[in-house]
Amino acid sequence: MSRLPAEFDRSAPAFGAAIFDLDGLLIDSEPLWRRAEIEVFASVGVALTEAECHRTTGLRTDQVAAYWLERRPWDTERSPAAEIVAGINRRVIELIEACGAAKEGVEYAIDFMRARRLRLAVASSSTMPVIEASLVRLGISDAFEVIHSADFEARSKPAPDVYLGAARRLAVEPARCIALEDSVLGVRAAKAAGMCCIRIPEHEGSVSSADLELGALTDLDDGTWGALTGAALASAGGRVLVTD
Repeated sequence: MSRLPAEFDRSAPAFGAAIFDLDGLLIDSEPLWRRAEIEVFASVGVALTEAECHRTTGLRTDQVAAYWLERRPWDTERSPAAEIVAGINRRVIELIEACGAAKEGVEYAIDFMRARRLRLAVASSSTMPVIEASLVRLGISDAFEVIHSADFEARSKPAPDVYLGAARRLAVEPARCIALEDSVLGVRAAKAAGMCCIRIPEHEGSVSSADLELGALTDLDDGTWGALTGAALASAGGRVLVTD
């Protein structure tokens, strides 16, 4: 693990808020999204594989529909893109309510950030009904002061809008926010917002610009926190990969 810079001041409040992504970070919903997309797109003759669905991970559902409409056009007079978007969202909610499961360490990570007196928010590309269904399923609806959907913004991830909107609602400067993400697109959004970013990748191999990468939320500890806040306070920049 990286040695802390000499300028590190343990008394300085480097961060004021932690903003969590949802899908793939708090709830193991990415397989559910892929299942819903495969089912709904098949209804209009667009056959997608699991691997193809990975291409749009982290995008808003309307962006997913636009992506495949451009590459695999279907009859939009009979099945408008808006109907496909609504169908995917409905199916995902059904699957979340039936079998949505928390990712490893969700409650631990919430408690970890609370213990450091950070205000908590969710910033997701999903619609509010999907976000709410997920948080209810996990029993953590009351854990977050702000719940913010990219549907309230002009642009979704990888644009920074949803993170900037969550920070604005928290009244915390983006530079004093930690974003927690799983996807490369989400990391790009957080960094574009000027935030420090911790990434817990769902899949190995993809490279991101995250400040810190962990294997799981349970890997958050005093050592990783010290490396993160030390780098922020010293303006050292760079990326820290934490391994056993």
